[in-house]
Amino acid sequence: MAFQPIVDVADGSVFAYEALVRGADGSGAGAVLSRVTPENRFAFDQLCRRTAVEHAARLGVESRVSINFLPNAVYQPSLCLGTTLAAARRHAFPIERIMFEVTEGERIEDRPHLVGILNEYKRQGFITAIDDFGAGHSGLNLLAEFQPDVIKLDMELIRGLDHDRARQAIVASVVRMARELDIELIAEGIETEGEFRRLQEMGVRLMQGYLLARPGFETLPAVALPVAAHAVGVA
Repeated sequence: MAFQPIVDVADGSVFAYEALVRGADGSGAGAVLSRVTPENRFAFDQLCRRTAVEHAARLGVESRVSINFLPNAVYQPSLCLGTTLAAARRHAFPIERIMFEVTEGERIEDRPHLVGILNEYKRQGFITAIDDFGAGHSGLNLLAEFQPDVIKLDMELIRGLDHDRARQAIVASVVRMARELDIELIAEGIETEGEFRRLQEMGVRLMQGYLLARPGFETLPAVALPVAAHAVGVA
């Protein structure tokens, strides 16, 4: 696992560390996921959950740990959580600090099943998040059926935000919507100071991206806020 911080830019604190799968040789997530098949998907999903919790505990994560899961690998939500709960107990990692992210970009074969999964996770005390919001196949329809604790804006909506009126209008709408629904909003994929400043001006506090910190392989990387990051107030 590699870990990338999600930063509260109001004070530079870490809101969460996202656990990102890596190959034993250090290869990226794409290379690993390309070897996931319908036959090994469930075992892979369970192994990722367990490994993320184990590593987070070993590294002394004191904030949240965010784990991506494969909804098409989950058959019975309460049973599939057994591995995560066992790992959390074994390593004394509080479950209320575990956030499960489902990517909106993955084609969901059964949306009512996904809503059932997310409802069960929330009922059990986990934080729920929709990743890559605005990129995929569900979008607003999924949000109408289930309101997660967190929405992560897709990085393609962030790219060039500071000089793109269309992206600014879309992001501003999502910021307002999240606020009205009491959902935390994370902007991911921040790579330039221009994107960072524009998001600050729009009231976005939680950010993730190479500008702030690159993923650290089995380590917790340091956060580097742009100079004078506090010059612009955030809501």
